[in-house]
Amino acid sequence: MKILFLGDVMGRAGRRAVTENLPRLRSEWKLDFIVVNAENATSGMGLSGSHAKTLLDAGADCLTLGDHAFDQKDMLQFIEQEPRVIRPLNFSKTAPGKGSRLFTTQNGRKVLVAQALGQVFMKRPFDDPFSALEPVLKTHPRGGMAQAVIVDFHCEATSEKMAMGHFCDGRASLVAGTHTHVPTADAMVLPGGTGYLTDAGMCGDYNSVIGMEKTEPLRRFITGMPKDRFTPANGDATLSGVYIETDDRTGAATRIAMVRNGGLLETAGP
Repeated sequence: MKILFLGDVMGRAGRRAVTENLPRLRSEWKLDFIVVNAENATSGMGLSGSHAKTLLDAGADCLTLGDHAFDQKDMLQFIEQEPRVIRPLNFSKTAPGKGSRLFTTQNGRKVLVAQALGQVFMKRPFDDPFSALEPVLKTHPRGGMAQAVIVDFHCEATSEKMAMGHFCDGRASLVAGTHTHVPTADAMVLPGGTGYLTDAGMCGDYNSVIGMEKTEPLRRFITGMPKDRFTPANGDATLSGVYIETDDRTGAATRIAMVRNGGLLETAGP
């Protein structure tokens, strides 16, 4: 399979980049499955139902969330009605929606998508992500029940993300880190055949401070005092993420490539 994973969609600029480019990339790269982290798609804080529909209509097969999963209150109901939206497994025991799902592609292949939140440096204490993922990986063996297994690890610390990559090696087809909005340069296939990238970056305007207009973040760093609300930057956005190819028989990643398309960052892709 040919799979595309896109990092955090940031505000209007990120949504625009996805809707304008995703149909073309699906055709050009002959993509079988697309996962988009939509954690910050609505005003930089969470995802609304209407914006979820926009991204799904643009060609995303699955939307993942993160620590801002329910900042937009209508997501509490929307996620129960739309199984293509996945929230973190370890968000809360009472959270609506599911933290993993087995999808069927248009050509009948099965793809498992699961998401977990990290614990290190996060603002809220979340349950252990490793024990949350373990039963999901056990019940959906790579190359067995699922031709591909994708894990979105929404996490601050690079060390915790790397640990998750090794924890999933041989069991996942891809472990992609999200949350920091800064793409890392370590795309690789681990010894057990798991594609890995510490952070997929964001789909947003990089002429910013991690997707936000620069003025208010700079003021707070320089003076230590807030004045205005953060607002997402709305210039030309870069689609940022990772592309993998997998072996249907084993579910292993056979190829991995960083993805950067449009905007300020240097172009990269398969």
